[in-house]
This record gives sequence, structure tokens and C-alpha cells, in this order.
Amino acid sequence: MSTSLTKRESQRDNAIALGVAGIAVVIVLGALTRYLEVNVPEWAAGTDFAKIAKSIEFPIYAIALGLIGNIVLWKLGLRERLSAGFRTEFFIKTGVVLLGASINLKILATAAGPAIIQALLLITAVFGFTWWFGGVLGIDDRLRALLASAVSICGVSAAIAAAGAVQAKREQLAYAASMVIVFALPSIFVLPWLVDVLGLSDAVAGAWIGGNIDTTAAVAASGSLAGENALQIATIVKTTQNALIGIVAIALTAYFALKVDRTGTARRPTIGEFWARFPKFVLGFIAASVIGTLYVQYADKPKPAIATVNDLRTWFLIFAFVSIGLGFSAKGIRDAGPRPIVVFGAATVVNLLVGLGLSVLLFRGFQP
Repeated sequence: MSTSLTKRESQRDNAIALGVAGIAVVIVLGALTRYLEVNVPEWAAGTDFAKIAKSIEFPIYAIALGLIGNIVLWKLGLRERLSAGFRTEFFIKTGVVLLGASINLKILATAAGPAIIQALLLITAVFGFTWWFGGVLGIDDRLRALLASAVSICGVSAAIAAAGAVQAKREQLAYAASMVIVFALPSIFVLPWLVDVLGLSDAVAGAWIGGNIDTTAAVAASGSLAGENALQIATIVKTTQNALIGIVAIALTAYFALKVDRTGTARRPTIGEFWARFPKFVLGFIAASVIGTLYVQYADKPKPAIATVNDLRTWFLIFAFVSIGLGFSAKGIRDAGPRPIVVFGAATVVNLLVGLGLSVLLFRGFQP
């Protein structure tokens, strides 16, 4: 018995050590990201690459370094062992909560109405299309539930919530997460470019980015490239969508219990299940906005403190982008075949078009 206990303690200590090592990798690559962001424009000054160097911001360096680190660790046989330290969701959620401190409560209150309308309409349209098209192509119900949740709500977080609701296989969740990353990475750069091409206002741009890019981290990256005002609206829209994860997860729980899993015991989802699935970091985001607004209004010298919070936000988002690159895996995509890719790609196009229309309709004359 003592031998078994010693073995379990050894395994636990080893897991903790590997997790710490994984976090150390994220921190080192994050520090290198910040170093490149600061110094590359200086190195390129006076050259033909000066303009390009100034336009490249930390999300690009972070994701690129994460992907490079992914390849190196995979070649060394260390990526899976260190993966516990690639805490993407923790870094994302912490960064978003800190972002709330820099968003004035007035903006949050005035944007909430159109953001809720956009979220409800967009999620309904995109989820419905993805579910229908996935059925047409004969995709497994559980996988299409994951794909529909991911593309219509908020990427990996929604896929995780949906996986618990429908009892999806681990391989299906890994596939959905990989699809989110594959489509989110180019969107980070393509949408800000399209914003410039189409001449969209900051509010419309932010609403479009926040409503269409599938992960909160990628929304933050793309919003950063589009500008601070666009970033604020994008974050509000995305957190509004995040708040609907719980509702969608409970709806899926009920549907699969009553319709799909006919051999299971059909029962009504409880309030406790809804709360368990609700993305509680959304409440942290709102609380941070309230605290930040009051602090700016009543503090004698609020700017240094807000600047410190914004710097911490940047660090956590850098760690999130690095973790996305480190955690990416193409294996699940290769194993699942082309049909889910077709479904996810078609749903992304629908998401972009419907999202653009709703953003223009609801945020065209928006004034914070």
C-alpha cells in the first residue's frame, strides 16, 4: 500500500514538474515576443522593411513563435508531455477580464443592447446552417454539435462546453479545436485588412470581428490590429456571445438526452447544470469594467494603475497566443477527412456574410 502511495505521489510530482516546465516554455516565448515587438522596428529603421516591421504587432510574433516551438518540441518528443503548461483558456480568460478594466462602463452599457441582438441572430443562423449542412453530408451528430457550437459562438470554449453536453469523444473535441485554430489564425489578419478595404467604422469593425472570429484570443489579436476602439467593441460582442455558451450547452444536453441518446434516461436539465456551464469569466469582465470606470472617475491619478493593468493584459494575451501555437495539432484534421472541413469552411463564410450585415445594421450609427 505504501509502495502504491509512493508511486502515485511520484506521478503527481512528475506531472507538476512537467506542467511547470510547459509554463516556463510559454513565458520564455512570450518574453521573446515582447522583445521582438519592441526591437524589430528599430532594427528595420531606414530599410525597405521599416513600414512592414512597424505594422507587425505582438499577436503575429506570439503565434509564429508558438508554432515554431510546437515543431521543435514535437521533434524532441516533448510537446505532449509539456502540454499541461499550455494553459490557453486560463491566459485568454485572464486577459479578457483585465481588458474589462480599460473599458468604460458607458461603452459596455450602450453596446450591450445591439451586441445581444447580434449574438442571438448570428448564433441562431450560423448554428442552424452548420447543423443542417453537417447532416446533409452525413457527419456524426456529436461532431456536428461541436462544429456548430465552435463556429457560431466562441471556438474552443464552446466546443468544450458542447462536448460535455453531448458526451463527445476526445478525438472529436481535438478535431473541433484544431479546426477552430486553422480558421481563426488567417482571420486575425484578413478581417482587419477587409475592414480597411470596406472602410468600416471602428464600431462596425469591432462588431464584425467580435461576432465572427471563433476564439476570444483571436478576437483580441484581430481587434488589436484594427485599433483600440474596435478592440473594445469586439470584446464586448464576443463576451456577449460567450454568455450564451451555457444556454446552448443546456439546449444540447436536453436534445441529446431526449432525441439522440434514446437509451439514456431523459430528464430536464437543472439550474445547477446551466450554472456549471456558464462562462463565469464574463462576470469578471463586467466587474473589472465597473471597478475600472469608478477608479478612473474618483482616483487622483488613475492613469499609472490603468497602464499597469493594460500591460498585464498584454502579457496574458501574449501567453494565450503562444499557447495556441504550441497546442496546435493537425493530426485530428487529417484523421477526420474532408467533409467536416467543408462544413466548417462553408459555415465560416455564412458567419462572415451574416455577421457583416448585422454589424452594419446594428452598429452603423453607434456612438459610445
